[in-house]
Amino acid sequence: MDEAHLHLSQPIVLYDGSCGLCHRSVKFLLRHERDAELLFAPLQGPTAAALRAQYPEIPTDLDTVVLVEGGHARLRSKAFWYVSHHLRAPWSWAYALRWFPAMVGDLSYRVIAAVRYRVWGRADVCALPSPEQRARFLP
Repeated sequence: MDEAHLHLSQPIVLYDGSCGLCHRSVKFLLRHERDAELLFAPLQGPTAAALRAQYPEIPTDLDTVVLVEGGHARLRSKAFWYVSHHLRAPWSWAYALRWFPAMVGDLSYRVIAAVRYRVWGRADVCALPSPEQRARFLP
């Protein structure tokens, strides 16, 4: 993958590929999205590495979910609020929270991120997505 020239026209969600909560969150997004546009890639993979070259604000640590869309990389709670725009109601209503200061949402986000492995464990084995969903997962 050419790191300097990764151009995606679809929004991409970067997540911790070994986190049980993250895997559950991806499954939730797949179940509730309205437009089937989201792409997914683990923070540990080459897609995330290529995106870091374009968006230096994407951290290398694994406790941050990232949404890359429209030339922006949104982190932590902002990523969730913006990704909710792709969900069906009532989940899409969370999109209104995008105007809240990140500091407010990120406080609870960081608390959950700190305990996610203890509460939800690691995702050693994940359920296989359907064939049409499989194409939306990048390395």
